[in-house]
Amino acid sequence: QVQVTESGGGLVRPGESARFSCRFSGSALNSVAVAWFRQTSGQDREFVATISSLVTPFYSDSMKDRATISRDNTKNTVYLQMISLKPEDTAVYCCAARYGFAEQSAHDYEYWGQGTQLTVSS
Repeated sequence: QVQVTESGGGLVRPGESARFSCRFSGSALNSVAVAWFRQTSGQDREFVATISSLVTPFYSDSMKDRATISRDNTKNTVYLQMISLKPEDTAVYCCAARYGFAEQSAHDYEYWGQGTQLTVSS
């Protein structure tokens, strides 16, 4: 059973950076595709970025210039670094995993963490 635990986020000012971590247990990280999504109240989950051992990282159009997703297989951890944060980046950021290819739809992911809050405010 894959278990996913996110950390990071918090309260940051506009223009600052944030880093999220997504730690896995129950499966080797190189056997799953991992994605970050974000969600605000009343909205569907929005795809942010995805990474797997089969393809290069892929980003949403809104985040491709400000986000970097990376992985450390030795630590079974995926990271999401975001820069030049804006108030509209405020959301709960969730990490998800699936066996197989990386996808952009939240419905394709089976394993989810509980999410971590990022608030961008001055």
